[in-house]
Amino acid sequence: MEPNCPLCRAKKLTRRYYEDEICWVADCEICKVPMIVLKQHTAIPNKGELAHLHLIAGWLKLGGDWDEDMRAIPDHFHVHLR
Repeated sequence: MEPNCPLCRAKKLTRRYYEDEICWVADCEICKVPMIVLKQHTAIPNKGELAHLHLIAGWLKLGGDWDEDMRAIPDHFHVHLR
């Protein structure tokens, strides 16, 4: 956990769809679409984590496109589900 990272410190300010030991899914405060966030502070998830994120996104059926452009917080993996 990075103490200055807003995704590591994420407060539950928007709707939470899901959370487990690997990730959480909530509406993005800025663009208001669901985003899936890896709990581990890293820019690149391992294959198992990435597979888990895809599984959760598909299971929740949130959004159609998997947008990996991490503009505001490039060092903590998260995707917007548009």
